[in-house]
Amino acid sequence: MKKGIEEIAKDDGRYDAAGLKFVFDGLGHTIQKIRQQEQAETSGEEPVPRHISGQELAEGLAELAVERWGRLARLVLNLWGISTTRDLGEIVWLMIRHEWMSAQPDDRIEDFDNLFDFEQRFEKEFDFTPKSLR
Repeated sequence: MKKGIEEIAKDDGRYDAAGLKFVFDGLGHTIQKIRQQEQAETSGEEPVPRHISGQELAEGLAELAVERWGRLARLVLNLWGISTTRDLGEIVWLMIRHEWMSAQPDDRIEDFDNLFDFEQRFEKEFDFTPKSLR
C-alpha cells in the first residue's frame, strides 16, 4: 500500500508535509500551464501529453508559489525546509520513490541543481504590478 504524504514527510524528516503536497500540486499546475501554452501555439488542437522536465517543473513551482503567497513565497517555502531548486528535486525524487510521481529513464536529480536563486526569484525580481494590469 502506498504511503501518504504525511507519513512520507515524517519518515524522511527533511521537509514538511505541506512542502511535499505543494510540489505534488505544482506538478498538476505546471502540466496544465504547459498544455494551455501548447494548445495556443497549435491553434487550439489538443496537445499530445509529454514529459515535464525538471526545469519546467521548478519554473511552474516558482510561478505557483508567487501566485499563492506573493512576496512571502520564499519565507513559506523556507519554513517547509525548501530553500533551493535542489530541494524541489529532492522532494520530486522522494515522491517518485513512493510512487506519487514518475520519472523517465534519463531524468536525474541533478536536473534540479542551481536552476534559480530563491532570493533573486522571490524577492529581488518580485513584480508588484497586479496580475490584472500586466
